[in-house]
Amino acid sequence: MKKIMVINGPNLNRLGKRDPNIYGHETLEDIMQEMLNIGSEKNLELDFFQSNSEGLIIDTLHKNDIADCIILNAGAYSHYSIAIRDAIECIECPVIEVHLSNIYKRENFRHHSVLSEVCLGQITGFGKESYILALEAFLRMQNK
Repeated sequence: MKKIMVINGPNLNRLGKRDPNIYGHETLEDIMQEMLNIGSEKNLELDFFQSNSEGLIIDTLHKNDIADCIILNAGAYSHYSIAIRDAIECIECPVIEVHLSNIYKRENFRHHSVLSEVCLGQITGFGKESYILALEAFLRMQNK
């Protein structure tokens, strides 16, 4: 059984309440449940973590270096956290960066992710489907 760690950063605990025109109406719990359903079908073990704290996200990345893959939505930290970037760079586990909104259609400061260079790939702009697509990308890479 492959292990996937899903890490969510700041304000993602507010999904469903925070600007639904950008982030949708589903909660983080809704997204996690859908991922668990897919994981059950595909024989994946999924663990979830959410924090508004940069340091706790870094600690969780370090602890989960043994996972087969990490799916990371670092939220606003994606655009400026060199510390999270360095944490990703120093672990062996592949990281897929996800964003609910299309960061390239938003404010200019969101157009650049400092994490992308050290991640396996980035999926952005598909709402909750960004997470599902990350799972699918991981599964397809395993079958190569």
